Amino acid sequence: MKRNRWMAALVFLVFFVLSLLTNILGPIIPDIIDSFHVSLTAAAFLPFAFFLAYGVLSIPAGFLVEKLGDKPVMVLSFAAAMAGALAFATEPVYWVALVSLFTIGAGMAMLQVVINPLLRIAGGEEHFAFNSAFAQFVFGAASFISPHIYSYMVNNLPNAQARGGLLQVVERVTPAELPWASIYWIFAAVSAAMLVTVALVRFPQIVRKEDEQAGSVSTYAQLMKRKVVWLYFGCVFAYVGSEQGTANWISRFLSQYHGFDPHTTGADAVSWFWGLMTAGCFLGMILLKWFDSRRVLLGFSACALVGLSVALFGPAGVSLYAFPAIGFFASIMWPTVMSLALNSVAEHHGTFAGILCTGIVGGAVVPLIIGRIGDVAGLRTGMVFLYVTFGCVLSVGLWARPIISNATLGTKAENTLAT
Repeated sequence: MKRNRWMAALVFLVFFVLSLLTNILGPIIPDIIDSFHVSLTAAAFLPFAFFLAYGVLSIPAGFLVEKLGDKPVMVLSFAAAMAGALAFATEPVYWVALVSLFTIGAGMAMLQVVINPLLRIAGGEEHFAFNSAFAQFVFGAASFISPHIYSYMVNNLPNAQARGGLLQVVERVTPAELPWASIYWIFAAVSAAMLVTVALVRFPQIVRKEDEQAGSVSTYAQLMKRKVVWLYFGCVFAYVGSEQGTANWISRFLSQYHGFDPHTTGADAVSWFWGLMTAGCFLGMILLKWFDSRRVLLGFSACALVGLSVALFGPAGVSLYAFPAIGFFASIMWPTVMSLALNSVAEHHGTFAGILCTGIVGGAVVPLIIGRIGDVAGLRTGMVFLYVTFGCVLSVGLWARPIISNATLGTKAENTLAT
């Protein structure tokens, strides 16, 4: 198929919105705890609700795409996100937040299934690796921007009458005691705009290769009998849990132990966590041209563990910078683990990818575990659990035996026997 730059641009925009809606949870958790007077465990149920949707819907979404097609599923995804955002914006109470975040998460899970194959077709197969890297950059950029939007709304909404314009409109429909809830009006508007945009765009014919299709139930059953599938599923679970378990609790930790304002300093720290994760991707891409991916993963994972130690037990000024540094070293984990996983099986890569994406549910479970431990023994003790999850990711560099190793400068991708 001829390359379609406009369609590729739409996919990049979808990546931006996907990240914008996903990574706002960290900055708002301190407000949720204070506004609803809930425990750390109850606050952790919010990211749990969001990422649970990935575990429930990732595989079914693959079947839905094959039955309905890409465009209808994308429209349905943004309709779900809009409905979820509107629900909480109009009724900002705790139980509605749980339902709202699960609904938004359902929409984001369906989008994840659609956009990667669509990018391969629209951008051209020969450019897929570069376009995927650029999509990751766009995703990271939105994660960096999202906390700043939150901070702007919280700090300026009380003075909306003086400023006028759109800010004044949002102020009228947002409870004065919950200015942070205004971010969900922004999300509802963004989701509505994307729904209309997707509905009006003419999509190309998407022809998936047999190896990229969702696969049958028997294929899933066949893969799930293999030890290597469960090992990589567990490591994807651990990575997403590490990422979200860090990002979601940064602002609360800095506020509770060091007295930093969650609306400004805490939000900035979360923003820089995602910003440095984006920057780390560039260094990781360079290193992967020189070293085996397992060695790179080992190095970055070890540095992330050092950064975690400094963040949890260092003084205020050091902790403030150590938390974002964890994002920098976590940057290479997702693409490296995914590539090692897919290069460790000889067939059914589409089905295997669906299983791996289900592991994103780790982003639901790990923050909840941290919150539960935090209620009993303190948040710092709860975040010590991240040593376990980051350690699982590090272990991949020790036991992974891919069939195809990554190509480095001066060498070709090496075929090895899987063990």
